[in-house]
Amino acid sequence: MEGSNKIDPATGEAEPAPGTRRNVLLARRADFWVSVVAIGIVLLQANMPYLQSLFVWGAVTDMTFTVEAGSSPSMRFPQSGPYDQRLGYVAIPSLIRRLAARDFEVERQARQSPALLDFIGAGGYATYHEKFQAGLLLNDRWGEPLDAEPYPSTAYQRFDQIPPILVNTLRFIEDRDLLDPEHPYRNPAVEWRRFALAAAGQMGGVLDRGLKHGGASTLATQIEKYRHSPEGRTENVVEKVRQMASATARAYLDGPETITAQRRIITTYLNSTPLASRLDYGEVVGFGDGMRAWFGIDLREANRALTEPATTPTALRWRARVYKDALGLLLAQRRPAFYLNAGRGDLELLADAYLPALARAGVISPLLRDAARKEPLQFAPWTPPAPAASFVERKAVDAVRTELMTALSLPDVNRLDRMDLSVDTTIDAAVQRRVAGLLQRLKDPKVDKSLGLVGEQLLDGADPSKVAWSVVLYERGEDRNLVRVHADSLEQPFDINSQAKLILGSTAKLRTLATYLGIVDSLYRELATCSAAELRQVIATTSDPLRLWAAKTLAAIPPERRALQPMLDAAMRRRYSASPAEEFFTGGGIHVFHNFERFEDFETPTVEQAFEQSINLAFVRLLRDIIRHYEAELGARNEVLTAPDSPLREKLLARFADKEGTVFLDRFYSEYSGLSASQSFDRLADKAGRSERRLIVMFRTTRPDDSLAQMRDFLARRIRDVPQDDLAGSMYTRYGADRFSLADRGYLAGVHPLELWLVAYLQTHPGASRAQVVAASAQQRQQAYAWLFRSSETRRQDVRIQSLVEQQAFDRLLQDWKLQGYPFNRLVPSFATAIGSSGDRPDALAALMGIIVNDGVKLPTSDVERIEFAAGTPYETDMAWRPQAPQRVMSEEVAATLRRALAGVVRGGTASMVRGVFAESDGRALSIGGKTGTGDNRFESFGPEHRLIESRPVDRTATFVFYLGDRLYGTVTAYVSGPQAGRYHFTSALAVTLLKALAPELRPLIVPTTGRAFVRGPGAPVARLASTG
Repeated sequence: MEGSNKIDPATGEAEPAPGTRRNVLLARRADFWVSVVAIGIVLLQANMPYLQSLFVWGAVTDMTFTVEAGSSPSMRFPQSGPYDQRLGYVAIPSLIRRLAARDFEVERQARQSPALLDFIGAGGYATYHEKFQAGLLLNDRWGEPLDAEPYPSTAYQRFDQIPPILVNTLRFIEDRDLLDPEHPYRNPAVEWRRFALAAAGQMGGVLDRGLKHGGASTLATQIEKYRHSPEGRTENVVEKVRQMASATARAYLDGPETITAQRRIITTYLNSTPLASRLDYGEVVGFGDGMRAWFGIDLREANRALTEPATTPTALRWRARVYKDALGLLLAQRRPAFYLNAGRGDLELLADAYLPALARAGVISPLLRDAARKEPLQFAPWTPPAPAASFVERKAVDAVRTELMTALSLPDVNRLDRMDLSVDTTIDAAVQRRVAGLLQRLKDPKVDKSLGLVGEQLLDGADPSKVAWSVVLYERGEDRNLVRVHADSLEQPFDINSQAKLILGSTAKLRTLATYLGIVDSLYRELATCSAAELRQVIATTSDPLRLWAAKTLAAIPPERRALQPMLDAAMRRRYSASPAEEFFTGGGIHVFHNFERFEDFETPTVEQAFEQSINLAFVRLLRDIIRHYEAELGARNEVLTAPDSPLREKLLARFADKEGTVFLDRFYSEYSGLSASQSFDRLADKAGRSERRLIVMFRTTRPDDSLAQMRDFLARRIRDVPQDDLAGSMYTRYGADRFSLADRGYLAGVHPLELWLVAYLQTHPGASRAQVVAASAQQRQQAYAWLFRSSETRRQDVRIQSLVEQQAFDRLLQDWKLQGYPFNRLVPSFATAIGSSGDRPDALAALMGIIVNDGVKLPTSDVERIEFAAGTPYETDMAWRPQAPQRVMSEEVAATLRRALAGVVRGGTASMVRGVFAESDGRALSIGGKTGTGDNRFESFGPEHRLIESRPVDRTATFVFYLGDRLYGTVTAYVSGPQAGRYHFTSALAVTLLKALAPELRPLIVPTTGRAFVRGPGAPVARLASTG
């Protein structure tokens, strides 16, 4: 129950609850005397409403709260109650802890007055004006609403919006003394006569359970019950008194006169009464949502029908139907789960019984009474669907909601949407809408043509509606990166920017170049102080090509003239052949690579030129040097390839056997898992065909304890001529599992040794998990590759050792890329990684660009700045994000060198079409840099001499990762998935052209509007716009 625990808002820890368990007799006595006291209060105050109002108002006046900076030293949060749970008030202490773990801190929090703390501590529910609606509110960077999810979805905001006939019907059903102008000081929380009878029934029930009955609920106490009582129920007279006390305090919040409070009670009741649930809708709360969910009538339509006079028979029938449904809904609140489902017939009878009484009381006219009698309750067969929201329009919103769900550890989005939660995001709503709107229009070929997106290497006649576009844009702040635009054109929840793994082509050259320059930086710092003799020693002994170059370069420069930036500039001038004639051993096999343009095959560009023109073979060779550098650092390659007796060599071979054996085992497990022992045995035997020897080897390995007779029966089912007894007996003995190694038995059976072992294992361990299979097969994986350890297999050993050493080097490369923000945990161990084969993600590429823009320092990035719980309530808690300290990822010199290289791509390279498109506020051209990438992802099969047998398109991408000036950066991507990708021939030029087309939409971010500021007033729950003059 609320108030049973006191919460420290800074830690979220609960103090021990007071009290001990009592036996049933003591509890009954307590209930008895509470009821006696309550009746005494009734008798004393029933006829003195004015004195009561002054007394209660005086007590309630001190039950206040303010909102002040920092965490509150003492605060009580509710412990239960459907309303408090749904709006998230109960969970606020735990939510504070979760957000604190994500670098949020309490910036402001409510301070509950001593009187309010005492009232809650004594068992009352917090006294304040509760909200008609709540729900997730997202504000953009300027404080303008980005998204709002009010719950209930419809509500009366003022009493005068409610049709009088609805008010009077509710008064007639529930409390006819409400709104009586002759009793302005009346306590609306208690109807004294009903309470006295109910309390007497409760006292009798203490002595005799058969005498217990209820009936004291007013609208005010009903609200307290279904909002704040545990599970929305009144379990005993103590809970009833708690409801009455809380409702009384709430009624006198604004003064001794309660007519205004009574109007608020009616409005609150209509907005908040629980009305069961529908499978196609969920929980239904409030009259407005109830009319739509149960009867298919919009609240505005219902209000018109109940307010405007019915001047025609048709209008009268409609008014009668709406009134009958509204009456049924008001009556259903007594037992909503019954009356609105299985008890609809009973509800019909109850409504018809009320109509004459309502007419006699003058609430409705006889004409409406008679018309309503003819109208049955017309339940909707299903809830009318809400207008479908566009996923394209909501991409930024959904990204924030997903982040909030994760941060708050919420199980589903409905829980999030119904919380009393206001969030300030970094999104620029106006720019987001403009960008999303343009992306949606790109399905129209006429729009594409007008924007210059049609032509060679662009959209060349293929269906533009199949192209998915994405744009993500960030702004560098003082201590954080801010998401300004997060958009894509996919009309589905999937988010290209943050959820996809795409082949983004030559954008990987940016990561490769960053790693290369980082290595040069570290080599400079290691070798710059070496003497000429020391450098000559390095030159004579190293097998690392980059270390060799660095030593030679520094040896030619006097120590006093050595500097990092010239060294980096020299590294950018190094040349690599672009010839495709070479075959590369990488990724466990021989590979060849190709350039995009044929004329590039004959060039030997500098690293800078290769980056600007995106020349593939030069970067393949550059990555080879990087991998050789890491291999030399590992110190493994030379030792294991030149010393056949090296212990490390045998260790690497064992690791290879274990790794490759696990790959095969996974494949076989996928084939056999889910089969019974006999089914897996039969499937294996099917692979032997009619080979007598293979069948016998399989049988003796997988079922070693079965008899000769059982083997003959097995063979008889598989082959026509079963060996005679003597021969069969001989073969039974000859091919026993103990006669051959696992590798030899696999050879004799014509299957992989590990497949043979797995089927044998599943005979005695049916249903074994993958983890169990892997754990049980450690020794067998080594046995299956016994041939690899023979001294005669040196060449084959070397091939596999090279692959393992290369894998270790790629693991080192991955560590560097992870620092750059690479989102995945594995790189394809192939030089093709330099041209994109390992995949990437648009937002992760943008993260690297953010590091470069910020002089090599990685800033934390978020689209959420502030989270405010329960604004305007005694539980208000405002938390702000305080990001961790920035992390230096690369030196300023490396970042500056990368920026110049990126600028070269725009100045004279593959992104030159966007040169001069963006301008500063004074008209000067904005500095722009970026890297293009085209991903043509295909499943390809090759025959001898690298002859292509099959090429099946998987997807195609065009990407441009860029910076605009010294603040903005991001990515633009075009993407087509599936076999249809083969019909598209666009290159990265398409992404660059799209950025060019987006220039007008992005202008407000480049030249911010003056006179606009995000202002948060003291205690204000929602950000506002204000002019700064």
